[in-house]
Amino acid sequence: MTDLKDIYIDLHRHPELAGQEERTAGIVAADLTETGYEVIEHIGGHGVVGILRNNDGPVVWLRADMDALPVAENTGLDYASTARAVDADGETVPVMHACGHDMHVTALIGAARDLAANRDDWSGTVVTVFQPAEENLSGARAMIADDLLDRVPRPDVVLGQHVAPGPAGMVFYKPGPILAASDALEITLFGKGGHGSRPETTVDPVVMAASTIMRLQTIVSREVAAGDQAVVTIGVVEAGTKNNIIPETATLKMSVRTYDPDVRDSVLASITRIVNAEAQAADAERMPEITTLYGAPATVNDDDATAKVVASWTERLGPIALPVPPGTGSEDFGVFGRAAGVPSVYWFLGGADPKLFAPPAELMKVLAELPSNHSAEYAPVIEPTITVGAKALVAAAKAWLG
Repeated sequence: MTDLKDIYIDLHRHPELAGQEERTAGIVAADLTETGYEVIEHIGGHGVVGILRNNDGPVVWLRADMDALPVAENTGLDYASTARAVDADGETVPVMHACGHDMHVTALIGAARDLAANRDDWSGTVVTVFQPAEENLSGARAMIADDLLDRVPRPDVVLGQHVAPGPAGMVFYKPGPILAASDALEITLFGKGGHGSRPETTVDPVVMAASTIMRLQTIVSREVAAGDQAVVTIGVVEAGTKNNIIPETATLKMSVRTYDPDVRDSVLASITRIVNAEAQAADAERMPEITTLYGAPATVNDDDATAKVVASWTERLGPIALPVPPGTGSEDFGVFGRAAGVPSVYWFLGGADPKLFAPPAELMKVLAELPSNHSAEYAPVIEPTITVGAKALVAAAKAWLG
């Protein structure tokens, strides 16, 4: 069998964008087949599932995501990606595993091998779920929509992990919400175009956009309670073609992050209210269009299941786990547990050189200086990240499998 390190390096050199994970899926399917799993391919796109039955017992799903990002790698590694691909908008872009999904795939392959080689240690059914298209938060829903729950054994628990710039050799957990809900919105503001020298004959969507952007920032500061959390970010502003032409439209693209479902509903309602009110204030003849591009609910860890996982880590791997506060990033991992109606547990896997954290270094200070996920300079150290990632999945699974 191919060494896990070589699999990781190969995946890192050959990243694939969301929805294009054909090569990665092929590597996964071949390894699972060789390991003795029943393999189902092309679920929800390039999703791959491996099933290993080992007598009676619980069904545990282990999930890893496979897609990469449109980022030009700047790590300086001798196995750095130089890949390019055509994205969903038809643009040719650089591609990099800037979020560590290559590590997720490798660690789950390692866990799958371990469980297959040590069947005397456990009883039940393992389902490995290799998910496409996490970066646009569509892959989990696509797999569920493609009858995943009817095509494989239904889970008693769903487990997953994400590499992060903490010290390699450690895992980080939190009962309850660990990642935020995400809503990506596109807002089109409609004005009335004309000559830049005669603004009185127009309805300027650029001014409308500017007013809207400023007012949207008051949602978090003036409408969300201090004890709650929300993030409202406008990442794209598009309008106009020339300095002396007032355009017909302006487009805003924004990201909303929340933890509590009621706060999420309130923030989204406030966005609609403010956008429409600013259009009315500008005397726009047509109300704005607000489109949800994609979204995912908050990732919420079941309290009892989390305690069970942490106890299994401590028993089998020693004191490798630390509690952490929730992050404002987002995932679609929680879709699986919600769809199946079962608990799920998601944790972070340290991927940074542990020597950087040696005393007297301060953990938070070191973290602030390290390249983070989605950075062109982000790359986890290969070991002990792979080994601990695989062992963490196995130990978590055995909390149910025994």
